[in-house]
Amino acid sequence: MVDRNQAKPLYQVVADSILQKINDGELNPGQKLSSESELRKVYSVGRNTIRHAINELVNLGVLKTIHGVGTFVAEDRYLKTAEFLYGFSQEMSIRGKSVSSEVLDAKLINADPFLARRLHIQLGAEVVFLYRLRLMDGEPTTLERAYLPHEYCPGILENDFSNSSLYEILATKYGMSPDHAEQEISADLATPEVAKLLKLDPPAVVLIFHRETRTRDGRVIEYVDSELRADRFRFYTNLKASKSQAIIFERLPTRLNRE
Repeated sequence: MVDRNQAKPLYQVVADSILQKINDGELNPGQKLSSESELRKVYSVGRNTIRHAINELVNLGVLKTIHGVGTFVAEDRYLKTAEFLYGFSQEMSIRGKSVSSEVLDAKLINADPFLARRLHIQLGAEVVFLYRLRLMDGEPTTLERAYLPHEYCPGILENDFSNSSLYEILATKYGMSPDHAEQEISADLATPEVAKLLKLDPPAVVLIFHRETRTRDGRVIEYVDSELRADRFRFYTNLKASKSQAIIFERLPTRLNRE
């Protein structure tokens, strides 16, 4: 039974209760949720309230509904911060994940007008291109295309990036630690190539990142395009604003956590 004295709408109270059971391990990934009629008895609410609560959790990616079969707890998603600047390997390792990479391409190219503008370098200057498929616990989860001014990291392609962190090498071998970045996040349908590499069944949604990474003195050391499996990641951040503010997040500044 729900507490009807709470200020929240009833459907939200029910949704919060189901979410709490998932977080506490009472409901596990892949487990089928009780039927609507059973949930109505448990929470002493109407059918519309139960459906509203379930739809809320489906929209959040916490639950998934299979027509004619039932509603299930969605498979685990990896938490990824949108607030601090970490390399992929660093952040996923912090979360206890085994990270590996398959290098799809690694070479020097010449900066076209787009890269020259993004990296703040001259047109035609040498650029390091590193294209990797990132895997967590052996599962393909991310495609990452990184572009770096070669003048800042000469010889960097001599490293084996199938098991090395790009940010760690930049910091230890070239004295260039990423300090801050501008990052854009969107969602779109995966292209056939991306779907194949990430082992997705089309149509499938991917999260798309575009990021310019800078050193403390403002030099752009990397521009990266990434596609992440939307069914494997949840993003979180801590944002505070006064009630009178209306905020549209188009470009999300990201800072390195130095604690």
